[in-house]
Amino acid sequence: MKVVILAGGFGTRLSEYTKDIPKPMVKVAGIPIIVHIMKHYVSYGFKDFYVALGYKGNVIKKYFEKNQFNWNVKLIDTGKNTMTGGRVLRLKKYLSDENFLMTYGDGVSNINLKKLINFHLKSKKIITLTAVRPPARFGAIKIKKNMVYSFREKSKLDEGWINGGFFVISPNFFKYIKNDKTYLEREPLEKVSRNKQLSAFKHEGFWHCMDTKRDKENLDKIYKKNKFTK
Repeated sequence: MKVVILAGGFGTRLSEYTKDIPKPMVKVAGIPIIVHIMKHYVSYGFKDFYVALGYKGNVIKKYFEKNQFNWNVKLIDTGKNTMTGGRVLRLKKYLSDENFLMTYGDGVSNINLKKLINFHLKSKKIITLTAVRPPARFGAIKIKKNMVYSFREKSKLDEGWINGGFFVISPNFFKYIKNDKTYLEREPLEKVSRNKQLSAFKHEGFWHCMDTKRDKENLDKIYKKNKFTK
């Protein structure tokens, strides 16, 4: 199964680092966070990566040219100003034959990917997202019987569960994305949710994103101690 990593955003909330490099190249315990993400997928046998590049994509290209890994990495320019949904749509020609995995280039987890995939196959839905329980500053989702029945990009209320990324996606999802200006987290996911085609895999274990300098510093401590919350 192929793995898509969205790595083209501007990372404005982490501007201390992203003035010179894209967020996925910010190092955690001395290693770019995108490599930590890839290593987790590789540990489950998934070694075929499609990285959607945008802002300072040349930095990511140079890194993978200089550093060789035992997995396949295809670096694809999806436009500097393309939104998340548009980046996925631009990869359609590589992904239209089977289900694929997808995540963002700034979040790490100890999620069991085999269980996630099995859950998706049993649900028979177009998309499965991973639901996690972090701080309330993220977009909220409401879940009933493992079905997402409400998806909102942002919420001031702590609904308990949020979109943690780590998706399994059917190629049927491409029809929900209009163009480069489409945000994955808005119309597409909201629509599949209304159509009862968005399921949620609840992950209670370790999950951490890197939105701010403080997040980055927390991840440094976690990885240096090799201590992941269970």
